[in-house]
Amino acid sequence: MLRIFLTGYMGAGKTTLGKAAARRMNVSFIDLDWYIEERFHKTVGGLFAERGETGFRELERNMLHEVADFEDVIISTGGGTPCFFDNMDFMNRMGSTVFLDVDPDVLFRRLKIAKQQRPILQGKKDEELKAFILQALEKRMVYYKQARYCLNADELEDIRQIENSVDKLIALLGLA
Repeated sequence: MLRIFLTGYMGAGKTTLGKAAARRMNVSFIDLDWYIEERFHKTVGGLFAERGETGFRELERNMLHEVADFEDVIISTGGGTPCFFDNMDFMNRMGSTVFLDVDPDVLFRRLKIAKQQRPILQGKKDEELKAFILQALEKRMVYYKQARYCLNADELEDIRQIENSVDKLIALLGLA
């Protein structure tokens, strides 16, 4: 029985790496944000606006507990998931946790391109985006570092880099 939780900041590559690793390992892949949107027929941004951060984080915790019962699965968590309640301890108990560590400059480059798909980033100028990333990483790193494993995910730009990162993930977890 395999259960892997990928954690890290938005733009770290949790979905990209998770999908590729799940394909290679022949297990299911779940993006927690997509799972929530599918279950509630609303976007994460819409749920956040409707329920407030506290309400959304409670819903997110409940959905995390639900998907944590699945077997043979790789779960990509939301960037904030590990930072609330006892979510990080829970994930560590339920499976293998992997923090995708990415250099802030790489995150900036990725998120600058994807700003339009991420409401929280829209309208931010480059310097504001850089500051936003650094401030969030400073707050969240204490939680991310509680993952059992840490994988550098700076290189996920093309198929070769993604496949190399999947190889590293499999080796890191001792599944090779």
